[in-house]
Amino acid sequence: MNSEETIAIIQSECERARAFLDQKGNPRTALLPILQAIQSQFGYIDKDALPLIAQELNISQAEVRGVVSFYHDFRLEPEGQHVLKLCRAEACQSMGCESLATHMQERHGLLPGQTLPDSSLTFENVYCLGNCALAPAAMLDGKLVGRVNKEWIDQLISGVRR
Repeated sequence: MNSEETIAIIQSECERARAFLDQKGNPRTALLPILQAIQSQFGYIDKDALPLIAQELNISQAEVRGVVSFYHDFRLEPEGQHVLKLCRAEACQSMGCESLATHMQERHGLLPGQTLPDSSLTFENVYCLGNCALAPAAMLDGKLVGRVNKEWIDQLISGVRR
């Protein structure tokens, strides 16, 4: 999709938001539905869309950025082909998830929220996957994985890079 198509879709969503605003009267109530629609359409919210959204809603770009950064499900970059979510809650911490996160950074160069340069994998933090009995837990492409270790991570990265 080229940038003209992207802008057209964003403007369309802003027009829908304007109709919503006419009913509700508060631009802040339209912001989340606009962001959700854009993310649903593209899989992420392009940084170039933020000033357009702010202008259409007559709010500051800082307000738009603040909402995008507050909600962890909003992304400013496309996800990789695969998404690995590592649980960082208490039970997983007690079973070594912090060393797994360090391993991701030191061995594979990935911090939470980043995607491998070849777009094969995105690494994210989550706080409780409800798999405490099998900690440390992770989720790969929506599938729960228990007793995650460094070897599993290394095999995963090798597999997605093929």
